[in-house]
Amino acid sequence: MQGSTGPNEHETVGAYALGILDDAEATAFEAHLATCEWCAQQLDELAGMEPMLAALADLPGTGTPSIGESLSAKPSPRLAEKLVDEVAERRAQKRRRSMYMVAAAAALIVGGPLVSVAATGGDESGGGNPTVLAASPAQEAFKKMPDRVTATDPKTDVSATVAMQEKAWGTDAVLELKNVKGPEKCSLIAVGKNGERETLSNWSVPNWGYGLPNATSEQGKNPLYIQGGAAFSPNEIDHFEVMTFDGELLVEIDA
Repeated sequence: MQGSTGPNEHETVGAYALGILDDAEATAFEAHLATCEWCAQQLDELAGMEPMLAALADLPGTGTPSIGESLSAKPSPRLAEKLVDEVAERRAQKRRRSMYMVAAAAALIVGGPLVSVAATGGDESGGGNPTVLAASPAQEAFKKMPDRVTATDPKTDVSATVAMQEKAWGTDAVLELKNVKGPEKCSLIAVGKNGERETLSNWSVPNWGYGLPNATSEQGKNPLYIQGGAAFSPNEIDHFEVMTFDGELLVEIDA
């Protein structure tokens, strides 16, 4: 035997023969194997033993002296017992890792964002493909803001509700917009009591629109929720405007 490696590396020959080492362990053992005649001889003798040892590893009483002694005179009973024990331990580790992965996946499913599957829906052509709709952060924020103002424009029939919450930096606001047709590009503007105007948010309305009761798709029936912020404090705001990029006033909401 050559080299000065410890006994643990010599005993790894069984795990290497069974192919149950990971890449790093296999690479380290191969470096040792290149200088160890004893391990090379043991590896030759252990060739073809994987199926038998794998079967023994699953039997009750794995690793007992009776199993080791029943294997063969070569390798020694002590080495055979260690091989069976090692196979059993490696398999147990793999089973535990699999259980951890399943548990982690379950935690992601339970702890992930809540979604609801629409009974009908589809693309803008009104197809019947199911659509997965997730509650947006803006919609969740809208539900938690008690201070709200609402208006419906008599000409455009566009309806809007602005929920507000005072912040140290100004006003956090969420717009709920209904009965707006697309395609269109819009802005939510806060108009201060001093006449100054601040744009809180910009967005595009797709072809199917938002909050349309007679829409052919689920997307078109759902209202739009848009969140934005203004430097104004709530008591400094006179009203809000929903304007198109072309300068058309869709709806005005008194604050």
